[in-house]
Parts: sequence; C-alpha cells; structure tokens
Amino acid sequence: MEGVQTYKAYFVILVLLLFLTFLLNLSLGSVSIPVNEVFSALFGGETAKSSWQYIIIDYRLPKAITALLAGSGLAVSGLLMQTLFRNPLAGPFVLGLSSGASLGVAFLILGASAFGGFFGSLLLSQWSLVIASALGSFLVLLAVLAVTFRIKDTMAILIIGLMFGSVTAAVVGVLSYFSNAEQLQQFIFWSFGSLGNQSWQGVLIMAICCFIGLAVSFFSSKSLNALLLGENYARSMGLHIKKTTFVIILATSILAGSVTAFAGPIAFVGLAVPHITRQYFKTSNHFTLIPAVLLSGGILMLFCDTVAQLPMSEFTLPINAITSLIGAPVVIWLLVRKRKLLF
Repeated sequence: MEGVQTYKAYFVILVLLLFLTFLLNLSLGSVSIPVNEVFSALFGGETAKSSWQYIIIDYRLPKAITALLAGSGLAVSGLLMQTLFRNPLAGPFVLGLSSGASLGVAFLILGASAFGGFFGSLLLSQWSLVIASALGSFLVLLAVLAVTFRIKDTMAILIIGLMFGSVTAAVVGVLSYFSNAEQLQQFIFWSFGSLGNQSWQGVLIMAICCFIGLAVSFFSSKSLNALLLGENYARSMGLHIKKTTFVIILATSILAGSVTAFAGPIAFVGLAVPHITRQYFKTSNHFTLIPAVLLSGGILMLFCDTVAQLPMSEFTLPINAITSLIGAPVVIWLLVRKRKLLF
C-alpha cells in the first residue's frame, strides 16, 4: 500500500498552504497588518503600532490556533466515522454529539430565566457555555458507548446515534420554544459557531484534547485499513471489532466534543474534507489519509475564518455559513470533474 513518501510533493504543498493561510489569518481583518509586522510580533520584536502587538498576540493568534485545531479535529473525526460505518455521508456529529452539546447549552440558557439566580450567575462565567456543551456531548457519548458494548452491528450503532441526535434536538426545540427572544438569540449565535474570544487557557485545553484524539486516531490506522475490507475480513486478521469500534468512537468523541465545546457546532468540515482529500490522495491507506486530512482541514478552516472576518470591515460572518458556502461548491465541482466518489 502507498505510504507518505509516495505523496511527498502533495504533503509539501499542503504544509506550505497551511503556513500561508495561517499568516493571512493573522494579517487580515478589520485592521490590516503587514506580514513583516506579524513576524515581528510573533518573534518578540516591536511593531510599528503598539495596538498591532495586542491584536496579534491576544486576539488573532489564539483564534488562528483554534481554527487550525477545529479544522484538523473535525476533518479527522469525519474520516474515522466514514471508515467505521463505510458511509460517505457520515460525519463527526453523526453520533449525536453536536445535538448533545446543543442540549447542554440550551438547558443553561433557559435555566437562566427558569431557575433564577444560580443559573444566571453561571451564564456570567467565561467557561459556562464550554462546560455546558462538554457535559451535553459527554452524556450522549456515554449513551453511545454503552450501546457499543451490547450491539455488534456498526450500522445499528449509526442508527442509534442518529436517534440520540433526534431526541436531543427535539428537547432543544421544546426548550427554545419556551425561551424569550434574548435567550433564543444567544443560543442561535452559539449555534453559528465562533472561533474568536478564546483565552490562552482555553486554547491549551482544546489543544490537549485534540492531540489526544489525533494520537488515538493515528494509532488506529492499521485497524481502519482492515475495516475497509469488511468486518469479516478484519476478524480474519485477528481484529477485535467491538474494541476497535469503541476506540474509534472514543477518538471521534474527543475530537468533535472538544471542538464543539470551545467553538460551537461547526458544520460541513468533517463531512467534506475527507472527500476533498481523497480526490488528490488516491489511496485508502489511513497512514497517508489521516495526516493529509488533518492538514487539509486546518487549511480550509483557516481560509474560511479569514473570509468570515471580512478584511477591512468591522463585521464578522458566522463561521458555519462560510464553511458551507465555500466548501460545498468545491466538493460539487470536484465530484463533477472526477465523475465518481472515491471511497
């Protein structure tokens, strides 16, 4: 099977594109900062304006790192789900993690009015939405993992995950119906996704979670390759299907759950990036696909965030809208040009 060396030129291009999009993300925005000033700020030098140092180090750099982590984490988790369920429409939130996060946030926002002071004080906390989102995702994760121990069929797990998502989405709908306009607006803004306003402590926690999830994903590459040929073949190779399914779902949950907790439910990236990557990396070898998808996801998210900032404008568009508006036409164009879906 093909290795990383076979696609060395592609990986060099991806790394260069990642570096370029990262610099553009730091340079462009409501205040345009020259690239040489960006380098000066990053490496401890003095900038022409003292405000530029603050903008880059305290706002744009945490946001760019968050974009990189979110894009990479969602893209890899989408690849894991598509391989596990052998379904090109599977994404990182197919198990209901996003709906669980939405449920936790909806409970917190509605609780601010329904239960008075205690929940209201929680909303004032910097970490309130992060904790609520993480708890919601974690509860759904526990339910899904409990199911994996009782059911052998991975397609049944997929259907149950979708049902969990439907139930939690229904509860969110009921809670939203009884919310007032201000709380509903706050919940909707959270559902748009946001990469900004991240503290360095939050970025560090998110990075640790993503690195753990990515490490588990890399170590699962051999198992993922075996699953591509079907569960019976994988068993004949000595693969423990139930244990492998548990590990893959756990890795996906760590990646998608941590991204959702800190950045909100960002759509499209996890579903589309693996397909975009397969159009150029014509391989099913996960030792090659995982690093390729990781880099591609980071590039796409950084580019979308740069567009969302509307350079030289004070407005910032919802990142969810930009990922779909930019990514969907690209996938359609690739599939029309290639005339088939590589999977």
